[in-house]
Amino acid sequence: MSTIEITTKIEALRSLETLIEEAKAEAETLRDEIKAEMLNRDTEEMEAGQYIVRWTSVLSNRFDTTAFKKLHGDMYKEFTKKVSSRRFTIC
Repeated sequence: MSTIEITTKIEALRSLETLIEEAKAEAETLRDEIKAEMLNRDTEEMEAGQYIVRWTSVLSNRFDTTAFKKLHGDMYKEFTKKVSSRRFTIC
């Protein structure tokens, strides 16, 4: 692949990534508007035509690695493993 072809592909990729970010921002705005309406109606579930929208509270338990590391630093190191990966960036 020539430098010109790679440059063209990078420009196309950046254009698509920008489009994706704009679409995500627009989707988030719409999501926030729906949530605001649900807050206004004081409901966690709402029917809209063929759709049922739910916005519910969820409780979950998460392991606090920061606190564990402070209290049990040696044990934390003992059970920590290095993982290799590759990162793709364009500057």
